[in-house]
Amino acid sequence: MNKILAFWSILAKDMKNYYLKPPNISWGIIFPVSWTLMFFIRSNSDVDIRGILPGVMALSVLFGTTSMLAVTITFERRSRSFERLLLAPISLNLLMLAKTTGAIIIGIINAFIPVLFASLIIDLPGINWLLTFAGVVLIAVTSAFLGLFIAVSASEVFEAQTFSNFFRFPMMFLCGLFIPIESLPVFIRPLSYALPLTYGADMLKHSFNASGSISPLVSLLVLTGYSIALFTISTNNIKRKWIY
Repeated sequence: MNKILAFWSILAKDMKNYYLKPPNISWGIIFPVSWTLMFFIRSNSDVDIRGILPGVMALSVLFGTTSMLAVTITFERRSRSFERLLLAPISLNLLMLAKTTGAIIIGIINAFIPVLFASLIIDLPGINWLLTFAGVVLIAVTSAFLGLFIAVSASEVFEAQTFSNFFRFPMMFLCGLFIPIESLPVFIRPLSYALPLTYGADMLKHSFNASGSISPLVSLLVLTGYSIALFTISTNNIKRKWIY
């Protein structure tokens, strides 16, 4: 019970104190909404909303989760309040899960903002919502642990945001979100398959249009492996760099 209370207290504190910080609002909330509207507002030609929806959802999750963690962890490290949390009577793994859960929740919410906009414009029949939710959760978890890895490696908020963009912007073009991986140069494709967002976006393509090229089971296993690896590396870095 004490562990549950500690987990909830840390999560609630982060949601209250950090998630409305300016960097979070700009990158984690405004950017995904603006990106969605940019694609969905009609231009001179018709937009295949259902076709681009998986990519927009994946980007919304990616930017929302990584932005939240970059700000939360970096602010606490600067103010040295993170060191006080390390004295709490809970394990480091549980502490970091509490620190990342809020970002995961925000990422999941961000993912369905494009779906809400799309539902106001077109009908969305025949969607596998269970696979959609599984894909969104896996993208959110992987992105949150990527954000944790970035935050542990940076000392200032602007450094964390810059480091985040080093990963995020290449993913926009290499993960098959809007440009099929088969259309990329052959020598770039191995890099695409090395990025976790490729597998999350493919799961969403399966659920919306049955157009994915990777088995959902393979995507699930790969994303789970990435999540475990990123979380393990991040906690080991905390032990090595922050705990003396």
